[in-house]
Amino acid sequence: MISLLQPLPGVQLLQPQIHVDDRGDFVKTYHEGTFVRLGISFESVEEYFSTSRKGTLRGMHFQLPPHDHAKLVYCIRGRVLDVLVDLRKSSPSYGAVSSVELSGENRLQIYIPNGLAHGFLALEDDSVMVYKTTSVHAPGHDAGIRWDSIGFEWGTASPRLSDRDATFPSLAGFCSPF
Repeated sequence: MISLLQPLPGVQLLQPQIHVDDRGDFVKTYHEGTFVRLGISFESVEEYFSTSRKGTLRGMHFQLPPHDHAKLVYCIRGRVLDVLVDLRKSSPSYGAVSSVELSGENRLQIYIPNGLAHGFLALEDDSVMVYKTTSVHAPGHDAGIRWDSIGFEWGTASPRLSDRDATFPSLAGFCSPF
């Protein structure tokens, strides 16, 4: 696994090891020693995945302290436009947005530290995203900001949203605890 770049402070875009032969491929998605070598302190305690139809936007999500968490996310099927917003008040990139396309083909992963909002737009039907997190989901600390308040051009004006995602506060109206 190699780190390709840091689009925001602490965020790492990663290329995992991929072994290909005539049977198919084998992808190592996590190796503690490699993460340590890259300066990433990550202990996954929960993992889940989502399947999304083309045009579905999930985001911009995070958990509030003391249940905030870092995430390792990647797409194993389909394609998504993955988007991050820095909510850390002391960060030089506070309010900055970063995006990258993740897909089952490019196998890229993103390590997302605490204090960032995360979301994605499914670019193909049946896009599958995997999430590993450093804390267990705590519904009472689940939060988000509106997808259309971050100054980012998603390429769609009317994505498929959950009722919850449609009612999040704007970035300007959010008082960050990070």
